[in-house]
Amino acid sequence: MKRNLNIKSTPVERRTVLRGLGVSLALPWLEAMGPMHAWASDNPSPSTAPNRAAFLYVPNGKNMADWTPKTEGADFELTPILEPLKDHKKQLLLLSGLTADGARAYADGGGDHARALSAFLTGARPLKTDGIDIRNGVSVDQVAAARVGDQTRLPSLEIGTEHGAMAGNCDSGYSCVYSSTMSWRSATQPLPKEVNPKVVFERLFASSNDPSKLKRDANRKSILDFVRDDSKSMENRLAINDRRKLDEYFASIRDIEQRIERSEKLPPIKTPDYPTPSGIPAVYEEHIRLMYDLMVLAYQADVTRVITFVLANEGSNKAYPFIDVPEGHHDLSHHGGDATKQAKLRQINLFHTRQLAYFLDRLSKIPEGDGTLLDHAMIAYGSGIHDGNAHNHDDLPVLIAGGGCGTLQTGRHLTYPKETPISNLWLSMLDRMDVSLEKLGDSQGVLPGLL
Repeated sequence: MKRNLNIKSTPVERRTVLRGLGVSLALPWLEAMGPMHAWASDNPSPSTAPNRAAFLYVPNGKNMADWTPKTEGADFELTPILEPLKDHKKQLLLLSGLTADGARAYADGGGDHARALSAFLTGARPLKTDGIDIRNGVSVDQVAAARVGDQTRLPSLEIGTEHGAMAGNCDSGYSCVYSSTMSWRSATQPLPKEVNPKVVFERLFASSNDPSKLKRDANRKSILDFVRDDSKSMENRLAINDRRKLDEYFASIRDIEQRIERSEKLPPIKTPDYPTPSGIPAVYEEHIRLMYDLMVLAYQADVTRVITFVLANEGSNKAYPFIDVPEGHHDLSHHGGDATKQAKLRQINLFHTRQLAYFLDRLSKIPEGDGTLLDHAMIAYGSGIHDGNAHNHDDLPVLIAGGGCGTLQTGRHLTYPKETPISNLWLSMLDRMDVSLEKLGDSQGVLPGLL
């Protein structure tokens, strides 16, 4: 019998989840759910999706001559480091002139790497200590999570690729927590990041405390196997477009599961600085991309709208032999003007930008409401250090990708006056998530000119 492709979906509640043995699987937005924003606002707008925020951090600054465009406005040309983002140039905001004053030394001496990461999202000055009396400030992601987190299953998600100690001296008298943690729930409560994709996946889609999780692991089954009956019942109520969207969503989940399983069978890379934990991909690029894929799924299913991702700890001396750079990243960042070292640093910077391009590609190809996931997100990417050789914290390398639900005028390079706090940018992003905050760290107000 020929299927009627014009059949309409039966209305579906936005917060519907598929349930199985120890599993609650959130769904992507479907046409059957009606207006995108109706579940999250007293004044729903049928053309507006929820606005998401991601904060991506890369360590040791940038080779700035290869980062900063020479012209401002919409006619800027992508520099060598930014070239991988050419397909998304119209969705970028390059922001020059922003400063993380809390990362500066003043009377505290060394410790620029620890201060750079810990001050990046807080706008605060971390207390110099390697003891238990750590003190920083609340980070912008946690301000957002506290205000909008009740609308999703997880208020926020904190991930990375390198483990970090939560105690001990890691940078000139600063606790290791400062150089490995970007997200702070309170001045004394850092939120450690999760680096194992499998654990992140379970956190997003499974009840981790349920004993049935052990059964699933033992049987090596897909999470989809445990919600299959519920999903079949759901599919029978959907029109062809919604069925296709659900199939694509399930295929993405299964693909990630298979990649995680494959990565666990690979031998770990032997490196002098950092042993790869069990269950983490041996290939760094695969590790990063798995994490990016999980971020896409988290946004697509509306499991969370706030994510922080530390691609490598601040001061990381990770080597990059797979791009013909066997030297450590931190060592190369102290280039002393040496052209050979700067060229290798450029290669590392370029590698990270390629991974960002992969993430933006994924977001831009997933339709949602009147646009795509990238249209409905603000992806902040940057570092708390300008140039690793100088250890300075002004004129930081920062960009925003995505449309912020139409609240950003992208495709431009903007330069702000010297000493403009980067915290002003964070206030501006909060404002676009309908989170009103008078001050964050050393902020002085929202950034002008973003729209």
